Amino acid sequence: MIDGDTMDVDLGGRRVAVRFIGIDTPEKTGGYLPAECGGDAATLRTSELLPPGTEVHLQRDQELYDRYDRLLAYIYRASDGLFVNRYLVLDGYAGTMHFEPNTQHRAVLDTAEAEARAAGRGIWADCGGPNQRLEGAS
Repeated sequence: MIDGDTMDVDLGGRRVAVRFIGIDTPEKTGGYLPAECGGDAATLRTSELLPPGTEVHLQRDQELYDRYDRLLAYIYRASDGLFVNRYLVLDGYAGTMHFEPNTQHRAVLDTAEAEARAAGRGIWADCGGPNQRLEGAS
């Protein structure tokens, strides 16, 4: 796990960075960007959902890679079909972040965010929403 919305996968014997489409988790402590409220919790939760060795199905959208050369995908846990992108938003570990033309699941993710916000889950209760820099983070 790189952070809450990016992971490395073994793709045919190659290690590939995969960025979860349609969501944005807060930045973790010690990452490339300043830490944000909920970042460490989001990274931990994603690691719990997808421990090393977990088989996943990757679903693409219109674009295959982002500007950082990460593979873009919707992530499904192979064992039970859990739509990980949606779950992270629904449980308050992520907010939505849509980049055209990669919006195949926009409505599903927006509905999950509205439910998490209304229920006061995760970042909505703890931080007032996404992208809240931690005190003293630089």
